[in-house]
Amino acid sequence: MTTSRKQPLFKPDWRFLFSHPAHFLSFGFGSGLLPKGPGTAGTLVAFPMYWFLAPRLTDAMFLLVLIWAFAFGVWVCDITGRALGAEDYGGIVWDEIVAFGLVLFFTPEGWHWQLLAFVLFRFFDIVKPQPIRHFDDSWHGGLGVMFDDILAAGYTLLSLAFIKSVLG
Repeated sequence: MTTSRKQPLFKPDWRFLFSHPAHFLSFGFGSGLLPKGPGTAGTLVAFPMYWFLAPRLTDAMFLLVLIWAFAFGVWVCDITGRALGAEDYGGIVWDEIVAFGLVLFFTPEGWHWQLLAFVLFRFFDIVKPQPIRHFDDSWHGGLGVMFDDILAAGYTLLSLAFIKSVLG
């Protein structure tokens, strides 16, 4: 049983990170341990992962990897949240990595589009407009952690499509 959705029973550190493979993944290989902006750091981790995987996989394979990473993320984020006593602790960033990987997959070519995608995703992930806030507040456990970021990815992709249609 968790005591809070966001506040852990203890401050996670490198020892905690390496105490279980789920913690290492859910903390984004350590990026979630940053004291300021762990979600932003986790989102940044998606860039090299995308740049490495995308040219090596077909589109269908990449989407299957994302689906697997989402499902696996539900499990690892749940394990880590339970261990911390805070199911949606800010240092759990696997959700940002997976969701932003999805965004990058659909983002138009070019660094400027990727930068805009990053800014928009962070905006929607932080502000949590409805219905993102509803799901963030009402869905719990690993699925709740992962799902609100997928919605933020959807808002990001809709915004990018709108901006692209306006710019031509």
